[in-house]
Amino acid sequence: MASSTKSSSKSSSKSAKSSKNGKSGAKGLDESDVGARTDHLELFRQMYLIRQFEIACGENYSKGLIGGFLHLYIGQEASGVGAISTLRDDDYIVSHYRDHGHALARGLDINRSMAELFGRSTGTSKGKGGSMHLFDVAKRFMGGHAIVAGQLPLAAGLALAQQYNKTDALTMCFFGDGSTNQGIYHETMNLAAIWKLPVLFFLENNMYGMGSSIERVRAGGIDFCPSMATYGIPAVEVDGMDVLAVREATEIAVERIRKGDGPQFIEAKTFRFVGHSLSDGQKYRGQEEVKEWEERDPVATFPTRLIEMGLATADQIAETKASVDEAIAKAVEFAEQSPEPDLSEIHNDVFA
Repeated sequence: MASSTKSSSKSSSKSAKSSKNGKSGAKGLDESDVGARTDHLELFRQMYLIRQFEIACGENYSKGLIGGFLHLYIGQEASGVGAISTLRDDDYIVSHYRDHGHALARGLDINRSMAELFGRSTGTSKGKGGSMHLFDVAKRFMGGHAIVAGQLPLAAGLALAQQYNKTDALTMCFFGDGSTNQGIYHETMNLAAIWKLPVLFFLENNMYGMGSSIERVRAGGIDFCPSMATYGIPAVEVDGMDVLAVREATEIAVERIRKGDGPQFIEAKTFRFVGHSLSDGQKYRGQEEVKEWEERDPVATFPTRLIEMGLATADQIAETKASVDEAIAKAVEFAEQSPEPDLSEIHNDVFA
């Protein structure tokens, strides 16, 4: 039977060991202390990188330099960073149209990612995919997909190939709560369970679809873990605003999949601080609710937590921010200066 539990990180996680005097750079630190400092500071760097990347995207979308739809990941950074930090290079990732954060957490080139949003030939999909279609086969990042729930059967197919080749690699599939009302969601869950596919279904439940609360459109309400018992898939709910809690829950799920226990399901309760897309006025939810969630903003709370735990200093946080800000500025410059795709490219990379 499927299990449904809740997970949250303690004040000091297993991987977050603080030094006795609580000061960064203190003498007498063992390798695990130093490793924890480096590791946790990197988690913050990735979350801050995603946040600043998304802010820059919003600004350039307003300028008309980014076309189409733009779905920003602002507020959900801890979910993607925590989960992806547990993966190996030979694992696959498949994502939805709010894919920028997952792509950057996986290590896709920031310049090429920005150029893709600008529709330039130097982009990850040669400027043809845009915001919702970031790809990098070398990183085993198999997209951004615009079709709601369309990535789910693709993830099952990738996991089937991994199973067929007898590897212990897995596929991580990100999807939102809006995907769960699609028939293909249930079909994929059922097939993955029957075949015991090595796939981790990662639901980023921000509780709002395009203009409506999930409570108003789903008979089962906002909690998804209990429904996994139908498929016999082990499920856990985690605080998606806590990067360490997400990572700990994902590590456990990943270990089970690699052991051959079949698919696992994680529901991360998170929140987007912005609209469904930038054209969204957010009239369907109260601003008081948004403000309450913003008080738990992982990009703001996590560095404070690191300083309190002795895993970083204020100077290190400031240096990390400055480095990221510089990289973002260069990425925008790179995108602006990159050429648009030649018209002759229109027939390339098209398969019939």
